[in-house]
Amino acid sequence: MIAKELISPKSIVVVGGTDNIHSPGGKVLKNLIDGNFAGPLYIVNPKKDEIQGLKVYATVEDLPQVDLAIMAIAAKFVPDAVKTLTKQKGTRGFIVLSAGFSEESHQGAVLEHEIVEQINSVNGSLIGPNCIGLLNTNYNGVFTTPIPSLDPFGVDFISGSGATAVFIMESGVPKGLKFNSVYSVGNSAQLGVEEILEHLDTTFDPRTSSKVKLLYIENVNKPDKLYRHAASLIQKGCRIAAIKSGGSEAGSRAASSHTGALASPDKAVDALFKKAGIVRCHSREELTTVASVFMHPPLTGKRIAVITHAGGPAVMLTDALSNGGLEVPHIEGEKAKVLLEKLFPGSSVANPIDFLATGTAAQLGDIIDAVNNDFDHIDAMVVVFGSPGLFPVYDVYDLLDQKMKASKKPIYPVLPSIVNVADEIKHFIAKGRINFPDEVLLGQALAKVYHTDAPTAKAEQAHLVDTKAIRAIIDKADNGYLSPEKLVELLDAAGISRAGEAVVNSASDAVTQAVKLGFPVVMKVVGPVHKSDVGGVVLNVKTEEKVREEFDRMIQIKDTTAILIQPMLSGTELFVGAKREDKFGHMVLFGLGGIFIEVLGDVQTTLIPVSKSEALDRLSQLNSYGIIKGVRGQAGVNQEQFAEIVERVSALVSVAPEIFEMDLNPLLGSPDRVVAVDARIRIER
Repeated sequence: MIAKELISPKSIVVVGGTDNIHSPGGKVLKNLIDGNFAGPLYIVNPKKDEIQGLKVYATVEDLPQVDLAIMAIAAKFVPDAVKTLTKQKGTRGFIVLSAGFSEESHQGAVLEHEIVEQINSVNGSLIGPNCIGLLNTNYNGVFTTPIPSLDPFGVDFISGSGATAVFIMESGVPKGLKFNSVYSVGNSAQLGVEEILEHLDTTFDPRTSSKVKLLYIENVNKPDKLYRHAASLIQKGCRIAAIKSGGSEAGSRAASSHTGALASPDKAVDALFKKAGIVRCHSREELTTVASVFMHPPLTGKRIAVITHAGGPAVMLTDALSNGGLEVPHIEGEKAKVLLEKLFPGSSVANPIDFLATGTAAQLGDIIDAVNNDFDHIDAMVVVFGSPGLFPVYDVYDLLDQKMKASKKPIYPVLPSIVNVADEIKHFIAKGRINFPDEVLLGQALAKVYHTDAPTAKAEQAHLVDTKAIRAIIDKADNGYLSPEKLVELLDAAGISRAGEAVVNSASDAVTQAVKLGFPVVMKVVGPVHKSDVGGVVLNVKTEEKVREEFDRMIQIKDTTAILIQPMLSGTELFVGAKREDKFGHMVLFGLGGIFIEVLGDVQTTLIPVSKSEALDRLSQLNSYGIIKGVRGQAGVNQEQFAEIVERVSALVSVAPEIFEMDLNPLLGSPDRVVAVDARIRIER
């Protein structure tokens, strides 16, 4: 639990407060004063008797009892000050603005550890060090601007970067986005993004708590905790959007399997966010636009009316909505004709509903009423209304505000004339409204929010597989790839359907096994990773003579230790793989297989455990889903069996976390069954 002295202190001391408002110690003091902090405000500075009109104490030893200390002094002086405050002054809340700790040197890390140990000894809470501070409706404990409009139902924002927190607030404030709290966790010495999210979850009250959370994350240190509390908050009615920066990788890393090539730490972040129900964003503007969408009633459908007095923005918005998988349905019929008669000649109600540059507030009201009451195939509306600068538009924005209060369907205002009618927009925002100045960003944000699923529940899966048999194989296995014999045993223990096969070391054995399996057969080298690249796969072998010929050729291929023979099967090539990622655990990936995985890279990625229902849902999100479903006379795939194999792979790696990566590629899928034809499993403890 976070100490109440950090969240709602009754008294605050700024250690290192000054008159210089261009320094952290001076600016945080000014912000506290300007924010009208309700309790006693103390300052420690050995050089002055009065600073910014307040009495000053020469040392922390001279202070009375104090709840919260904001430290703006050199790093080397912080540990002693913290020790005095915790032991003598009853201080349990700490914000260390100062830099010079673990982000800078080993010695700084030692100081940081000392501070945390001291604060922990009194069950205190620390924000920082190396941060801009903490801002909430109780006090302005930051040394930066802007200080946004604070509202208990505004955004709770947690940032791993102080400067980025400022820039995100600067993006949100002009739109009218309000904040309830801003946590800049800095080095996260004690409290990181995950701990703050946990606090927001465990203290959540649906009557009084903000229902919108924003995260800027540089490192996901505790993915399980992040998932658990994000999913919990969303299930309680909250909505969460996040940026996770640092997702690209310089250069390509060597990978020994298709899964290894496709999986990455950033894919793990994507999977985590998707499983938790977090909307992932990639820029400040996108984050604050998504947050602004969250501040409106949620979309209940994907059919949007675009209401505009300017053609260009309407076309760009329509493109953004359509490209994002939302719809701008055609509007026609008698009620459309009635609406058109209320507009100026040349207007259109086909959707976009264009009521021309000369359109009036009254006409806008008629349009909104019609969309609300007459067109049941519309779920929400976007109103685009700016100004060429010829006349004020207060009446339009006042009417828009009134209609938004009464509307049965969400209304998203796009007011793009931020210069020509800046005063009118300010007037609109003062009513508690939010503006979307860029229609394309709004369209993209609406699509992203609409297509973000609810959190996926975690479930135990060990009962799906033969745990005892799996552990017997894994416990005896060395690091590296499992032998074909052990691999077969492992797949059988996991209940994963596979093709019949035989591993042979001589031409005569090859012929015997081929006859037993039945012609035609497939022959593959055992050993090389990418068999096709070295001529290590031969299909449709129909005679004993061809078996001997191919065995003699293939056994000579570099790194080949044996030849695998399987019956020649047909079907759609599929892929299922798993990869262990540091901190995140195992990812499971699935989609089309064979060469398609290299050419298209069209896979779904999720974190274990993966249920059958989740796998089925994810299958439908593949770009290539039409092939899996069956298209133009081509037989589809048994999706139930495909999803069950995904579920069993999830169960297998949960029982055997020593599996570093595995490929089932290809599986062959038909309407009747899905079977594994080739597999590789690598153990790494």
